[in-house]
Amino acid sequence: MTTPRERSEIRSLPMMPIRDVVIFPFMMTPFVVGREASVRALEEALATDRKIFLATQHDAGVDDPKPHEIFQVGTIVNIVQSLKLPDGNIKVLVEGIERARIQEVKDVGGFLHADVKVSRFNTEVTPALEQAMQRVTSLFEQYVKLCQSLNYETMIAAVRMEDPAKLTDTIAANLQLSIEEKQELLDIFDPAERVLRVADVLDIEIEKLNMDRSIQTRVKRQMERAQKEYYLNEKIKAIQKELGRGEKSEWDELKKKIDAAGMPKEVHDKAIQELKKLEMMPPMSAESTVSRNYLDWLLAVPWRKKSKEIRNIERAERILNEDHYGLEKIKERILEFLAVRQLVKNPKGSILCFVGPPGVGKTSLGMSIAKATGRKFVRMSLGGVRDEAEIRGHRRTYIGALPGQIIQMMKKSGTKNPVFMLDEVDKMASDFRGDPSAALLEVLDPEQNFMFVDHYLDVEYDLSQVFFVATANVLHTIPPALQDRMEVLRLHGYTEPEKIEIARQYLLKKQMASAGLTDKNLKFELSAYQEVIRSYTREAGVRNLEREIGNICRKVARKVVKEGAAYGITISGENVKDLLGVPKYRDTLAHEKSEVGLVTGLAWTEVGGSILSTEVSIVDGKGKLTITGQLGDVMQESAQAAMSYVRSRAARLNLPRDFYRNIDIHIHVPEGAIPKDGPSAGITMATALASALSKIAVRRDVAMTGEITLRGKVLPIGGLKEKLLAAHRAGIFEIILPKENEKDLAEVPENLRNELKLHFADTMDDVLAYALERPLPEPATGEVTQSLPAVAQGDQPITHQ
Repeated sequence: MTTPRERSEIRSLPMMPIRDVVIFPFMMTPFVVGREASVRALEEALATDRKIFLATQHDAGVDDPKPHEIFQVGTIVNIVQSLKLPDGNIKVLVEGIERARIQEVKDVGGFLHADVKVSRFNTEVTPALEQAMQRVTSLFEQYVKLCQSLNYETMIAAVRMEDPAKLTDTIAANLQLSIEEKQELLDIFDPAERVLRVADVLDIEIEKLNMDRSIQTRVKRQMERAQKEYYLNEKIKAIQKELGRGEKSEWDELKKKIDAAGMPKEVHDKAIQELKKLEMMPPMSAESTVSRNYLDWLLAVPWRKKSKEIRNIERAERILNEDHYGLEKIKERILEFLAVRQLVKNPKGSILCFVGPPGVGKTSLGMSIAKATGRKFVRMSLGGVRDEAEIRGHRRTYIGALPGQIIQMMKKSGTKNPVFMLDEVDKMASDFRGDPSAALLEVLDPEQNFMFVDHYLDVEYDLSQVFFVATANVLHTIPPALQDRMEVLRLHGYTEPEKIEIARQYLLKKQMASAGLTDKNLKFELSAYQEVIRSYTREAGVRNLEREIGNICRKVARKVVKEGAAYGITISGENVKDLLGVPKYRDTLAHEKSEVGLVTGLAWTEVGGSILSTEVSIVDGKGKLTITGQLGDVMQESAQAAMSYVRSRAARLNLPRDFYRNIDIHIHVPEGAIPKDGPSAGITMATALASALSKIAVRRDVAMTGEITLRGKVLPIGGLKEKLLAAHRAGIFEIILPKENEKDLAEVPENLRNELKLHFADTMDDVLAYALERPLPEPATGEVTQSLPAVAQGDQPITHQ
């Protein structure tokens, strides 16, 4: 770039080591001299030509540096001013003249004296050097703009010069560099070389300042936001303090609650992670609300708390007997469960399903189980539920999402081992939103429910210690897979003596308390209970019975208010009508006369057993068979089977073989508005046909039920107890049943069996022998009786809607 000519000379000057500063030529610098050797060197210089050699020492902490502890290149300066201070120190102002390199250092009279070599360069300013100088000036302008500690106008005026040596030294003196970096620039004697080095240093420093400014802007923005949040938080704390809510951090409180909740490790980790996310969110954001609600639900669900279970079997038996009359099988099963709990340390939760007509005490039995075992009781009604999310909950991505009813009920119970009643499990439906019964499969499976996952919580929850009790009126609407997971216990309807005892021991007391009556105001005789049961209710349970007793209590309460607290009345069979009005049901069907073609059958419905009459009418015609009464397909097929049987036994009924060609037969089952179905009316319709065709009346005091085959075989049916109870309620005490149902009598209460006269039929001939008022004539010679054994088929329910 240039060919400098170097001139050098040796000069001998007093020397003073300096700390924490590098002095460049052309630089005015004030500092204080305090060390004794430095003061002597300064006095020596002031006594001669006011020139002194200054060199920076390596370590500023050394008070008496040796020659090897001082940088070899320093600056010859001129002492412009000096001022002795009261403490003995001297304040001086020096101006740098030129750089020099130490050749030799000697200690003369208590101060350092140095021989230094001064090198001077005659540098020609070439176009290349001029361009480099312009670049350095431009870079320095950028540097001054970025560096807030330098005055822009002053600095720019100071560097407007054409001498490269003076330019570089002036710039180097004002750069914010470390001592080592400045000393490196001082070590360069050649101005042209120094120009290039200063340009490189400026590039690096500008990049650093740009980066610092970017970081500073970002930090400032964050600081402003942090300061704003800090200010608002402090204000909130002050307000809360005024309100007396304390100064504890909300996050600390949540953290303590999470640690104390007893969550499994995976759930605890997820809760802590959610808490950290919540701390970073703005308090008023929508995400913050969602996250906070999620944490609240995690904390609200019982993870560790359990009810202390009572395993005293005698106490449990006493409570069950106090709360419920009868139901011996159910009570036995509950006591067996408690006995197992005593022998097994960690038994799995039981899953029972009570199936029976309305009003027999299914729901109240679940409450008694909770009371007997000392557990909490929660109830969830599944009637009409058709959305899977009702069981499993919604995912948190949805607005207004909540956990499913299972988790909500667990929160309500407050313990992880409640008695959980799933009411009306047979009334669930399904649509495009999913099948809730399928979601219940996991809940009710002891092998899976210890890791039940709700969509909202999205963590495993242990349901294995919950005592699930499901209730249903019928089983056929419950999916088989769900039935398989439950132990089904059937609750049949009550007999009249059982209803009387339930009314006497429970219902009357409850209704009198509700009406505010005492024993002086109202007394019930046995005949009153019987009259209410027979004439005003016709049900398997006791719900309507309780309603009618409550009706009586309210009427008596009105009399008490009218006539005074001393008013009292005894309710008997005779005066029930005065309080309840005209009887709703006929007392008995047995008092009516026997008729041709009219038979009393027995049916099973969702609300228990019922009486079902069947009528047959014969008119002239062309062999048409009409079946009415809103009968289902199975029942219509039973009617056709009965007709085929009667045709095959025409000779036994003293009928010509083609008797059906000249007549029309009409089979009707009254109460035509009610749909009916099932095969158990087969022998009823066959008997009605035989009676109508043979002109022999059917005994009105006999009821029957059974399925018929084409060959006259009587097959077994279901719902035996309910049907016998229905006959007993209707005043019919003689019943014809299939022979194969004889084994099912063990389910029928003994007092009911003793009051009924039961006939067991194997074929239709047996049925007709019991049912018709007089025997059929003997069959004609040569008739073959078709009676082959058939495979027993189960009865199907009649649906009453």
